[in-house]
Amino acid sequence: MGESSSGGTWRRAGFAGAAIGVLAAGAAAGVAVERLTVGRSVRRKARLALDSAGPYGGLRGTPGRALADDGTVLYYEVDEVGAGDRAEASARLRRLFGRREPAPVTVVFSHGYCLNQDSWHFQRAALRGLVRTVHWDQRSHGRSGQGVTQAGPDAVPVSIDRLGRDLRAVVDAAAPDGPLVLVGHSMGGMTVMAFAEQYPELMRERVAGVAFVGTSAGKLHEVTYGLPVLGVNAVRRILPGVLRTLGAQAELVERGRRATADLFAGLVKKYSFASKDVDPAVARFAERMIESTPIDVVAAFYPAFAEHDKSASLPALRDLPVLALAGDRDLVTPSSHTEAIAALLPDAELVIVPDGGHLVMLEHPEAVTDRLADLLVRAGAVPRPAAAGTEPGES
Repeated sequence: MGESSSGGTWRRAGFAGAAIGVLAAGAAAGVAVERLTVGRSVRRKARLALDSAGPYGGLRGTPGRALADDGTVLYYEVDEVGAGDRAEASARLRRLFGRREPAPVTVVFSHGYCLNQDSWHFQRAALRGLVRTVHWDQRSHGRSGQGVTQAGPDAVPVSIDRLGRDLRAVVDAAAPDGPLVLVGHSMGGMTVMAFAEQYPELMRERVAGVAFVGTSAGKLHEVTYGLPVLGVNAVRRILPGVLRTLGAQAELVERGRRATADLFAGLVKKYSFASKDVDPAVARFAERMIESTPIDVVAAFYPAFAEHDKSASLPALRDLPVLALAGDRDLVTPSSHTEAIAALLPDAELVIVPDGGHLVMLEHPEAVTDRLADLLVRAGAVPRPAAAGTEPGES
C-alpha cells in the first residue's frame, strides 16, 4: 500500500527536522549515518532506560528570574558556597585547589545553542559548594521564556548582541556585586564576547577572568562541518528560507523529528563527540537537551551565527586571565577558531583537548574542570600556593 499524502509530508518533515537537528549541534547540512542493526523497539527501551537511570542534569540550585530589556523572563539558578555534603566538598576542594579556600567570586556559566544550563553538569558538580556559581538558560532555551521579540507575526531573529544584554540582566539580578568569572561554551562564549563589547566599564571593574570553551569570534560561514565545501555552501544559500518555512510548521516538523529519532541521535553524536567510548548515558543526555529545542527556536537563532564577528572586541580582554579551550576534533566550532582567539590574546591559556568534540565539557569533563580551576587561581579567586614547590594540599 502507498503511504498517504499527509503521512509522506510529515515523514519528509521528520527527515528535515532531523537534519535541522544537526544545527542543534551546530552543523547545517545532512550527513550519512550508519544504519543501526538493533531493532527499533529495543532502541526505544534502551533510551527509556537511559532516561530513567542517567543522573545527568539533575543538579538544582536556588532559582531566580531576571527580566531582559525586552521583557523576556530569563531563568537562572545559584549554587552558594557551603552547599552540599561537607566531607565530599572537602575532597573536591583538595583535588581542585589543594585545600586553598576560594575567595568570594561568582562564576557565571553561559550555555550553547540548543542546549541549556545542564550542559555544565560536571563542572557544576565539581565546583558545587566551593565557589558561588550562576547557571542560566538563554532565552527560548531550557526554563527561560520564549524571546518576546522572537514571538508573533513581527518576530525578529535573535542577535548575539541581544544575548550579551541578556547576560547583563542575569548578572544584575544574580550577582549584582563582587568579582565575576564569565564562562561560555559555543554560543555562550559569543554571548560573553558581546557582553564584553557592550559593557567595558563593568568588565574593567568586576570581571576577574573569562573562559571560552568551543567557541568562535567569527568567520563561522567558513566552517564545513567535515563535509564537502560545495555541498555546504549550497545548503547555506537555501537554509534561511527552509528554516523560516519549517519554523512556521513547528508542530509538523516536531512530529517528524520524533519519528526519525534514530537518525537524529546519530547526527547529534557525530557533531557532539569525537571519542568512541563516550558513556551512552552522557550521549543520551546531550540528545535529550538538543531534541527539546523547538524548530522555531532553531530558526530564530540561526541567522545570528552567520553575522557574528567579535574579533575586534577581544583585545579589550588582554589584561584579564583568559582560558581558550576546545576539542581537537570539534566539527562545529573547529579548534582553529579557538587558536584564533588565543592569537588575539597572547597571554591567554590555550588548551586543545585531544580526542575532543564540540561538547568537550561533557566528553572530557575533568580536563575542562581542571583548566577552569586553574583559571580561578590565575584570576585570584583562589589563593596561590604560599611558595614555589608547595605540594597540592599543603598550606
